[in-house]
Amino acid sequence: MTSVSIIGNGNMGTAIGALAAEGGHTVEFIDHQSTAIAGDIVVLAVPYPSVAGILDDHGAALAGKVVVDITNPLDFATFDGLVVPADGSAASVIAKALPESKVLKAFNTTFAGTLASKTVGDAPVTVLIAGDDDAAKGLLASVLTDAGVASIDAGSLKRARELEALGFLQLTLAVQEKIGWTGGFALVK
Repeated sequence: MTSVSIIGNGNMGTAIGALAAEGGHTVEFIDHQSTAIAGDIVVLAVPYPSVAGILDDHGAALAGKVVVDITNPLDFATFDGLVVPADGSAASVIAKALPESKVLKAFNTTFAGTLASKTVGDAPVTVLIAGDDDAAKGLLASVLTDAGVASIDAGSLKRARELEALGFLQLTLAVQEKIGWTGGFALVK
């Protein structure tokens, strides 16, 4: 059994927590005042602008842990771009700030509704996972498998850049009501 700590209790944090619990794993939700973080996996289920404060408050407690960045670093002022350099990603910023953690990018290309239903339209939902540590990716994948959700290793953490671009596109389509919040991109094998 893996323990999963989730920082953030919005729609995505709640959906990820429900999946982990359904798979038989221990789940805790962390607030900003908590200093202890028990999880082997720590999910940053917050908007990207909140990440810097979380890293300041909890950075030392994240050493040695698998840290999952689910953010899409949107420019919330314009909702028309990302706030990270074109050759970088939110995940790479987080990894640089947490050199003793195993940072993964995952869940940013899925909506909470698709995680809860485990489907995108008529297709099963698939979580894309990018990271530089194969054991960390395997641990997260096993939590998903235990909940009946597929995952695909999307490659090294460098692939977070493409995942964030895909997440951005999906979000802008949903905000423009071109797709629903239970829709999105599905992978067909």
